[in-house]
Amino acid sequence: MKTLKVNLGERSYPIYIGSDILDQKNLIKPVVSSKQVMIVTNETVAPLYLEKVLELFSDYQCESVILPDGEQYKNLKVLDTIFDALLSKHFDRHCTLVALGGGVVGDMTGFAAACYQRGVNFIQIPTTLLAQVDSSVGGKTGVNHPRGKNMIGAFHQPQAVIIDTDTLNTLDDRQLSAGLAEIIKYGLIRDRKFIDWLEDNMDKLLSRDPDYLAQAIEISCACKAEVVAADEKESGVRALLNLGHTFGHAIETGTGYGNWLHGEGVGTGMLMAADLSMRQGWLTEADLKRVEDLVDRANLPTRSPATMDYQKFMDLMAVDKKVRDGKINLVLYKSLGDAFVTNEFDHELLKETIEAHRAINSD
Repeated sequence: MKTLKVNLGERSYPIYIGSDILDQKNLIKPVVSSKQVMIVTNETVAPLYLEKVLELFSDYQCESVILPDGEQYKNLKVLDTIFDALLSKHFDRHCTLVALGGGVVGDMTGFAAACYQRGVNFIQIPTTLLAQVDSSVGGKTGVNHPRGKNMIGAFHQPQAVIIDTDTLNTLDDRQLSAGLAEIIKYGLIRDRKFIDWLEDNMDKLLSRDPDYLAQAIEISCACKAEVVAADEKESGVRALLNLGHTFGHAIETGTGYGNWLHGEGVGTGMLMAADLSMRQGWLTEADLKRVEDLVDRANLPTRSPATMDYQKFMDLMAVDKKVRDGKINLVLYKSLGDAFVTNEFDHELLKETIEAHRAINSD
């Protein structure tokens, strides 16, 4: 088992990464401060892992709530299901919530923990690759609004992140590829050697080689932990982690939550950012081809839906969290492995990028 740390002073917390570690009670005892534990999971994950995690908390007053599965349920109405469960079981302000599932479960559980009695503890047990390498670390929590993804939320750090890599054995191929998008992101924003490593080992990741997956997860979490420690509230360097997200969130919102997975939108978005960077003169055509090949080899889409024209993208990106003083900020590339945030780009070139990456037929 590997142990990383997110250094946030008194609110620092460990990230445990290993095989078959869901039954290790010694990992949770130091971070659970009372006997009341509420496990939040969903209809897909519950039959697979809920019983095992309930056993992990057998010495506690442990309850569970099972949410419907899907991005379309990441909203305030379903969030209230968690509050109903907590209140009906008389959970107090010293309780601990446990997020058992992917990014949707983690974001909603964290937001419920941030809000319940003005803030209670929670633990992340991510079961998808995307959640393991990205959303479970860093304390971003929230729900979607029909007009914009993750527009309602809070920063609320977990007490620990427990990543059992064996849970990836039950992950479907589409979800695995969605997680690879976030792994690719870490290389593209700040680690050119990791890009080389991914190009050499993408086939091993797709075949679920446990050693290579564990290595990719560790590298990704170490990068995320370092960035979060330097900029918890996303006032500076942490914004780089949004590479591809402005385009990707627009696609997710524009096509209806759940039709495109988050990682699929990010994959296409990273490629669109590379295309715009090339048109601006910051990347070469060869650089763009490397990004496209990585995204394509990860079995991620390389074109946005035909329904997403320039105007639709602009309308949706105008509601993005990174908009400031009415200007859209994008994460673009100075070079591969060196990303930056800017609102100084040519909107005519942005239009060209959007049209160039628009699918001929609606997805």
